[in-house]
Order: sequence, then structure tokens, then C-alpha cells
Amino acid sequence: MSYDVLIIGGGAAGMSCALVLGSANKAPFAADKKIGIIMHQKASALANGLFNNVLGVQPGTTGKEILESGKTHLSDLYAHIDQIEREKVVKIDGVSGGFTIFTNKNQYKTKTIVVAVGPSNLFSIEGLKEYVEPHQSLPPAKERIQLKNKDHIVTEGIYVAGILAGWISQFSIAAGSGAHVATDILAKWNDGNPTVAHDIA
Repeated sequence: MSYDVLIIGGGAAGMSCALVLGSANKAPFAADKKIGIIMHQKASALANGLFNNVLGVQPGTTGKEILESGKTHLSDLYAHIDQIEREKVVKIDGVSGGFTIFTNKNQYKTKTIVVAVGPSNLFSIEGLKEYVEPHQSLPPAKERIQLKNKDHIVTEGIYVAGILAGWISQFSIAAGSGAHVATDILAKWNDGNPTVAHDIA
């Protein structure tokens, strides 16, 4: 399977990125783009959260509920995005425009990668380890890592989003980071013109 963008991680940042990319499917520059997301949710820290302070989220909502409703939201509104379940990315190879992503079960080709997994110091994706550094916004005692990046760009064709991009551990911040990466990708598809996809009633 070949993609224009393949997102690694189905937490707040990854699904937010997918939703924004998916919402642009009627724009001429995005209509023919193939998008996938490797859900990678099993170890998501979001699953253990309880949310009372997030705009638009019903107080008392759990992270587990958000993970499940996010998948449904994505499939109901943007079914053209492939949700790849029960696979873990182990290696990335290639260069911008011609990456190969290896999981424990399959291989995928993609032009662009968005990495949106958690900041665990057990991070083990071959091909990205050279970019790992201590997390700059979390206490050293937590032993969290981030990927070196500038404005979410790790290297040409590879973006990082969420806490792994160096942001503080907060649901709405991680989600905003994923949305930010999506708008940058949309702008790239739109000949460099700043692009924001809005759903307007």
C-alpha cells in the first residue's frame, strides 16, 4: 500500500492530524491524496486520562472514551483515511517522497511521515533513533524523550507531533500540535499557500 501521508500514532496528536487532513478532502489539492494512520494506541498515556478542563469535551470524559470516539469520528466523517490497527512500527527507511515504513506485520510506502507516538524512553523505531534527545519541557526525572525538530520538522518529509515534538504533556496542546502539522502539510500540497480546513455550517 502506498500513501501520500502516513501518520504513526493514534493518540491526541495523531488523530487530530488525521482529522484535519481528512477534512480537506474536497479541496482540489487534497482530493486525490492517500492518507493512513497506524493507530498505535495500546500504550497511549491518553487512555489513563480523565478530562475536566478541555474545551468542547464533556467533563468526566475518560481518555479511553476519547480514543474510541476518535476512531469512530474519523471513520464516520473521513472514511477515505485508512486506519491501520494492531500494528507497531519498527523501522523507517528511505528519503522524502520515497519512505518505507516497516511494522511487525507489513510494509508501507509513503511520501511523508508524521510521527505522533508517546515520549517514552523505550522509543525504538529504527531510522529515527539518531533524532532522539531528552525532553526539553518535562522534568528529567520522568525520563521522557523528544525528537529533534524545528517547527515540527525532523528532517525533510518527516514531521513529529504532540509530546514527542517537545510540547508539554497536555491533551489540548498535543491535539493542537497534530492539527498544526496537518495545516503545514496542506499548505505544502497547496503550492506553499497557508491553508486551513474549516467545517462551515
